[in-house]
Amino acid sequence: ADQIPIVKKKLNGTVGFHNLPNQVHRKSVKMGFHFTIMVVGESGLGKSTLVHTLFNTDLEPSSQSKDFVDGPTKSVRIVSKTTDIVEGGVKLKLTVIETPGFGDFVNNEDSWKAILQDIEGRYDAYLEQEHRVNRKKMIDTRVHACLYFITPTGHSLKPIDIELMKALAERVNLIPVIAKADMLTEAEILEEITTHNIRIYYPPTYENDDPEGLKENKEIVDRIPFAVIGAENVVVDGKTIRGRRYPWGVVDVENEDHCDFVKLRQMLVRTHMEELKEFTSEVLYEHYRSSKLGSRGIDTGSTAKFEEEKLAHEAKMAKMEAEMKAVFHQKVSEKESKLKQSEAEARQCLYSRHSEMKEQLSRQLQELEEKKRRLLAGINGSPYNSNPALNGSPASSRAKGRGFGFK
Repeated sequence: ADQIPIVKKKLNGTVGFHNLPNQVHRKSVKMGFHFTIMVVGESGLGKSTLVHTLFNTDLEPSSQSKDFVDGPTKSVRIVSKTTDIVEGGVKLKLTVIETPGFGDFVNNEDSWKAILQDIEGRYDAYLEQEHRVNRKKMIDTRVHACLYFITPTGHSLKPIDIELMKALAERVNLIPVIAKADMLTEAEILEEITTHNIRIYYPPTYENDDPEGLKENKEIVDRIPFAVIGAENVVVDGKTIRGRRYPWGVVDVENEDHCDFVKLRQMLVRTHMEELKEFTSEVLYEHYRSSKLGSRGIDTGSTAKFEEEKLAHEAKMAKMEAEMKAVFHQKVSEKESKLKQSEAEARQCLYSRHSEMKEQLSRQLQELEEKKRRLLAGINGSPYNSNPALNGSPASSRAKGRGFGFK
């Protein structure tokens, strides 16, 4: 169907809807934010230290739980820690999911399945809440990002890494992190990821992004996978920094020449946290939801059919609206034409009546002038007016002088 063109209008004055972002900001600050992050990797890679460094605090959980089930094996545990943190009046409920035991056993063949089951279990919990009658108090425990720590043991990914990363990429925003980056290069890992067709998260770009935003986004993309080093505070030349001391010197995690920690934090916390949540909700979860409903015997094609019918209905309604607008404009034009015609006829009628009254008044004026002339003519022709002795004419005066004058 033909798209109805959108006409952009310039306002003649201030209306006030430019304050909508401020309203959203006030509401968001009042409600607070939540973010769930999962860290996956072998023991000893500095996962907890990196998370503490990311949020610049030792995250002491306000609640701790063991989520869902461990799965068929007891080798991997899923531990969830939730902490409320505040920065500049903005509240963030941060949930960190750890996977102690992953990759720490001789046989790690099925150890990754518990991790995937945990992510899918969170999707199932959210899907169950969607089917409730009352959905006002829905609790979102879905994982918004997964930091996958790659062990720097050689020049390639291990088979368990490839298998789990492929599975995770279908369910969560996968962000690869090279732990202890001085032992493995980013180019080698990125080549392995590309070779095995593992989909990882890249920050999106938008048409209305300013040049500075596009530049920052490109710098983040160029650093993927992130080579990071988690560290506690150390003192260097009397100045406290977050870094790690080695015999040959000190690595500063805030120095972008030393590692990619700053770019990882920028993407994860400062610039793309909402995009991670949005992609989780609108893409990853919707894909899982469709496949889950299909496995329950619900025809997922009906959803596509419904969407198709919905689009067709919207196109039909748009066409009807366009036709109604055309009919409306036509009727308005006809009404305007009739009004103009009536106005012209009224003007012509008034002009005719004016001309007629003018002619009538002219005739009445002529008649009055004629009556006046006749009246004056009648007065001049009367006997009184014809006798000089009666009207004091000069002849009468002379006659009087001759008859009664003195010598």
